[in-house]
Amino acid sequence: MAVGINSRRVARWMAPLLALMVVLQLTACGDKEGDERKAFIDYLQNTVMRSGQNLPTLSEDQKQKLGNYANDYQVLVTFSRQMKQGINNSLGPVVNTLGQIRVPQDYMQQHDTLAQELGTLNMLGQQIQTAKAQADTAHAAMKHPDDLKGIYNQAYDTIVTRPANGIMPVIPALAGFAQSVVQVGDYLIQQGNQVTFDNNQVQLQTQQQVTQYNTMMSELTTKQSVLLTAQKAVLGQF
Repeated sequence: MAVGINSRRVARWMAPLLALMVVLQLTACGDKEGDERKAFIDYLQNTVMRSGQNLPTLSEDQKQKLGNYANDYQVLVTFSRQMKQGINNSLGPVVNTLGQIRVPQDYMQQHDTLAQELGTLNMLGQQIQTAKAQADTAHAAMKHPDDLKGIYNQAYDTIVTRPANGIMPVIPALAGFAQSVVQVGDYLIQQGNQVTFDNNQVQLQTQQQVTQYNTMMSELTTKQSVLLTAQKAVLGQF
């Protein structure tokens, strides 16, 4: 005897199964994002916050674990490296050259090098402002869940905001100090054979020359504390 299949009964039996499959699918997708977010939070807390400006490049495996959050990490990396490169290419050389000036003759010997490096230093502020504006735009567009938002903002403040705000006043202060050093070199060069050096002391012919030289050196003394601040910035200490 032929046995027929009741289509209504099959439909009623299949419905719970399909519903279960949909629930399982949605749950799996949700877990993936949750795992990526958890991995990113862990990475921010245990790697980013302890690395300063030396943020590591993500491995392919790490990119897979972080998912789309790898792009948010890249915002931090990009700014950090742009700022570090700018400091190494402009502020660092000025600090190094100033460090080479130990005796009065060095003002003349380092004059041309320092004058050239000043031109590059004067562009650093705009470079950092541009890099920060790009990072701020990307940061503002991020839509993080509450458990991630606070931690990422803290990392952003550590890697982007504080270093940028910390370095900006140092740049013109160091430029002003370096310019004063260049002017001392200019002055000594202009004196020609009327200036001599004896036991690391400057010997000038007239009291007017001595007074002007001493005034310039006194001005340098009031500005030289910026050199220590700039040295710390080169080391990534803001």
